Amino acid sequence: MKETVDFSELSVSELLRDEGFACSCGKRHKTGVKDVIIGHGVLERIPELIKKHGGSKPFIIADQNTYKAAGERIAEILKDNGMKFTLYIFPQEHLEPDEFSVGQAAMNFDTDCNFIVGVGSGTLNDIGKILSRVTGLKYIIAGTAPSMDGYASNTSSMISAGIKVSLPSSCPVAIVADLDICCQAPMNMLQAGLGDMAAKYISICEWRISHLVNDEYYCENIAALVRRSLRKCIESAEGLSKRDPRAVADTIEGLILSGIAMGFAGISRPASGIEHYFSHIWEMRALEFDANYDLHGIQVGIGTILALKAYEQITGIKPDRKQALSYVERFNLNEHHSFLKEFLGSSANDLILLEKREGKYDREKHAMRLDRIISDWSSIIDIIREELPDRAEVEKLLKGIGAPVSPEALGFSCDLVKKTFHATKDIRDKYSISRLAWDLGVIDAIAGILC
Repeated sequence: MKETVDFSELSVSELLRDEGFACSCGKRHKTGVKDVIIGHGVLERIPELIKKHGGSKPFIIADQNTYKAAGERIAEILKDNGMKFTLYIFPQEHLEPDEFSVGQAAMNFDTDCNFIVGVGSGTLNDIGKILSRVTGLKYIIAGTAPSMDGYASNTSSMISAGIKVSLPSSCPVAIVADLDICCQAPMNMLQAGLGDMAAKYISICEWRISHLVNDEYYCENIAALVRRSLRKCIESAEGLSKRDPRAVADTIEGLILSGIAMGFAGISRPASGIEHYFSHIWEMRALEFDANYDLHGIQVGIGTILALKAYEQITGIKPDRKQALSYVERFNLNEHHSFLKEFLGSSANDLILLEKREGKYDREKHAMRLDRIISDWSSIIDIIREELPDRAEVEKLLKGIGAPVSPEALGFSCDLVKKTFHATKDIRDKYSISRLAWDLGVIDAIAGILC
């Protein structure tokens, strides 16, 4: 019998071992990340890391802001070390992770380069990982803010044809987070990082529920790793408002661990649930209708609070088979498609095609899920109570660093929030509370209490 390892309490450096870990879930988990360097002045180690991983001339990508924050200094360090490089600074003031920006990076890529260095956080890192995948070159990210959990993941959250999608990409071989840089990141980016970490309460809860209802793959060791990283962030979160280096380092480490967890699982489940779908929809509407939106992590924090509200309501109901079957019988898929087209615009078309492949609203599949939900209802309630904190605790946590905690703070109306909750069912094939509420025939009632 193969010996398995509980890796959930290991340090970041211990999690990076080449051979990975044989796990009790039946999989072998490993990450492509080889080095994680967090500390003061660690930009100086970038030339050493490039050489360690076989590079000699890096192609560096940065945007207008990240070049000023760290890119200019990295260029100086490489020059001082006699290392040639090519630098590309995206010209646009606001960079989007879409086909256009990837095309810019690809069209300006220097084929004499044999390594890639990204300077930035979410969008820059997602583009860098895509560029690494398509060129086959190794990649280092010099993080400039503790704002999101994608540093160590092997996927990129991109906008394709107006839809937020998660695409396969290359994870970096090294992550460098210089606290001299990260502690000076804009406060809203620190708030975004904490919002992205708070999301893990929801993601683990929904992963467990889907495992119970749909037999979706689940790994308790990965879940425990995410819970541990979340606890560490929460314990030091108060220091973020003071830009305390320890709090910033704990947040960066937690975000990196979440990315490693996604890589271990091979899916985004350990780190995202419906709270991310609130944000994705608001971003899609911004692209389609030029509507207002905020940083992804800020929106995810608000989505987490909305999800906690919804789960509070779910725990107070008793499944009613007759009500659920009657609701699904009356559900008009054509009317729902019309709603999506009106609410999301052109991006709804791909979601409709996606649903046809997945059969989310298939009545036979619904009946099977409903049987599982009703028979395992007490276990579902146990999962919710075990995984989710009191909503007031999360609101206090986010307010403590000045982060917004309500959709209204971002200019989102009550009607918009209700419609968003309905539309979250259609973003990717991931079982969340909106799909659970639809299965139970109570989605309209749950949407009604969110604001």
